[in-house]
Parts: sequence; C-alpha cells; structure tokens
Amino acid sequence: MPAYENLTVDRDDGVTTVTLQSTAGRNALHLEMANELVAVATALGEDPDARCIVLTHDGDFFGSGADLTEFSGDESDAPLLRRLAGRLHEAIVQFHQSETPVVGGIDGIAAGAGFSLALMPDLVVLGDEATLKFAYPGIGLTGDGGATFYLPRLVGLRTAKEIVLRDEPIDPEEAVEMGLATEVVPTDAFDDRLADLASEVASGPTTAFGTTTRLLTESFDRDLEAQLAAETNAIANATHTEDYARGLDAFFGDDDPEFVGR
Repeated sequence: MPAYENLTVDRDDGVTTVTLQSTAGRNALHLEMANELVAVATALGEDPDARCIVLTHDGDFFGSGADLTEFSGDESDAPLLRRLAGRLHEAIVQFHQSETPVVGGIDGIAAGAGFSLALMPDLVVLGDEATLKFAYPGIGLTGDGGATFYLPRLVGLRTAKEIVLRDEPIDPEEAVEMGLATEVVPTDAFDDRLADLASEVASGPTTAFGTTTRLLTESFDRDLEAQLAAETNAIANATHTEDYARGLDAFFGDDDPEFVGR
C-alpha cells in the first residue's frame, strides 16, 4: 500500500484497517481524500490477504461531510460537488464490488458524507458517545454518498423519510434500534470490541461472506426469479473455493474448519 495523506492502512492477520484522517478539520471530505478512498478501496478489492476491512477514524469525527471551506455558496459550486460526489460514489462502489466484508467503527460524530459512509459497512460498531446525523438539509443540500440507497434498505422507507425531514441527531442506542448500527459499546472498550469483531469476521469464509452480503443488498432490485438465479450462480461458484473444501472436510471430521479466505 502506498502512503496516503488522508487515511492510514494497517494490516493484522487478515484484518485491514482503514483509518480516516483528513487533512481538513473535523475529518471533512475533500477531493484528495475522496481520490484516496477510491484508490484504497480498489486496491483492497484485489488483495487476497484482506479478509475483513475495518473503516474507522481518529479523533472526534468519523466524518463531518464535505469540506465547506472550498465552496462559495452558489451555483458555481456545482462542478466541484459533482467531482466530489462522483469520487466518493466510486469508492463506495469499489468497496461493494470487492465482496470483502466491511466493519465500520464510529466513536464520534458522523454527519453529511460521514453519515452516508457509515451506512455502507456490513456491520457497524458505535461507541456510546457517537452521534449520527443526516445533516444535508442544514445547508440546503440533498443526500449523496449512497445515503438514499442504503437508508431505506436499512430502516424502511417511512423511517428513512423521517430521518431526512426531521434531521435530528441519532444517539447510539436509537441507531441500533433503527437498524443503522449493529451494537453499542462503551468508549473505553470500543477499540477492543472493534478488533474482536473484525477478527471474527476475518476468520470466516471470506468469499462466501462477501457474495452473500452482496446478494442481500442487491435483492431489493430483483424479482424472485432473478434473485434465485443469482443465488444458483453464487452457490455453484462457491464450490471452486478452498474454503468450501475445508468446510466440507470439517463437516465430516471432528474439528472446526480453518478457513483461509479463498
């Protein structure tokens, strides 16, 4: 992995942790950071050693949205917003297409594009002082970063509209109840729990995990027959993996399978 200016990448026994560290204040998103997110997501999608991706942050902000210091507040901002949203969207597509499980770790504020990015992971751990906020209406903008895709899939259409129209901060317990997050842990236990969950996911059958979560997400856009066809192709293709052979051997043996992620 090359060195990045706005994020760090660390590896530990199949877990690759991407820590957001924007050069802008409040971990705000600018074009250079968005380009780096595309680069790292693309690289990890081709990395057989990445069995779980953790997306987390340093400091009080997971992400505060776009770096508003770069904007003028009128229609001249449209080209910059198009470039910025386009690159963020490409990063999200690359994470999705990699079919590597993603665990989000948020122990701070996730607003605007940070809120949207927090919706993408398969599992999300929140610190007990974390806050989620849609935030786009506060500056008269619509949602981007996949928010309008993931939000109704996670919480349902009515609740998604409520989140957008009321635009109130969402505390960790409420986020879990809604389906925006997986669990809440005390801040002093946050790092350990995030590491344990990522290690658990990384020890599983990576290809099967990734393909199945992608099937779940894409099921909203298919009818039953198309989804069943996709399931048939996926389960047949899974037999080509080493993890399938290991799992089948273990099923007829005495030990638990030791998956290798391929």
